[in-house]
Amino acid sequence: MAERSLAKPLIGVTACVKQFGPHPFHAAGDKYVKAVSDGAGGLPFLLPALGEWYDVADLVDRLDGLMLTGSPSDVEPHIYTDEPKNPCSIYDPQRDATTLPLIRAALDRGLPLLAICRGIQELNVALGGTLYQRVHDVPGKLDHRSRKNVPLDRRYGPVHAVTLKSDGLLSGMAGRDEVMVNSLHGQGINRIAPGLDIEASAPDGIVEAVVVRGADTFALGIQWHPEWRCQENPFSMAIFAAFGSACRTRSDKRKY
Repeated sequence: MAERSLAKPLIGVTACVKQFGPHPFHAAGDKYVKAVSDGAGGLPFLLPALGEWYDVADLVDRLDGLMLTGSPSDVEPHIYTDEPKNPCSIYDPQRDATTLPLIRAALDRGLPLLAICRGIQELNVALGGTLYQRVHDVPGKLDHRSRKNVPLDRRYGPVHAVTLKSDGLLSGMAGRDEVMVNSLHGQGINRIAPGLDIEASAPDGIVEAVVVRGADTFALGIQWHPEWRCQENPFSMAIFAAFGSACRTRSDKRKY
C-alpha cells in the first residue's frame, strides 16, 4: 500500500493550438503544468488539440485526472448560440473539437476534472449551457478582463470578492463564505447548463465556480485563476490538493 500511495497520478492538461512564426504548436502555460505537479502532486501529461483523431473513451481510461486550462481563445459561439462571432475574439476550433467531447467522456467515466477559466466555459457549453461573449458589454456586469497595463503580479492579484455557497465544496476548503480572487476573462457563463450547480458568484452575479451535480468524483469548474502561484495561496492549494487526492484514488483503482 505504501508504494501505491507514492505513485504520481497521470493528469491530462489540455493544450491550445498557437502560432509561433510560420508553424503551429500545441501548447499549455507553465503555470498550469506546475499547478498539476506542485499543487496536485500529479504527473502532467499535455493533450494536443487533435479533435476527432482521439478515441476519447480510450484516452479517459488511460488518465487519472483531467485539467482544462485557461486560454486567450474563446469557445466558438456557433456551438452554443446563433449569434455572430465577436470580431475581437481569438478562436481555437481544434481545441473545441478536443475538449467538449473529452469533458463528456470524463464525466461519463468518473474521471476527476478541474476546469479553469476557458475550462469552466467549455464545461458549461459541453453540458448544454451558453456564454456571454463580452461580459463587460452586458448591462450591470463588471469588466472582468485582464488589466494589461499593469505588471504581471498585479494582473493576477485579487480584484474582487466572490461569494461561496454556504456548506459547499469551496466554502469548506476556504473555511469562510467569501474570498478575494483575480479576474482575467472576457467571457462568462450566461445560461448555466443542466447538471451544474453554482458554487461561487461575483458581486455582479457572474458565475465564478460550479460543481457537477451528482458526479462520482471531484468535478469542479472555476472562472478565476487559482493556478497562479498556487503554492503561495492556501485556498488555491486546498483546491489542487483535493483534485490531486481524487486523481490518486482513481490511479489506485485503475492500476490495481
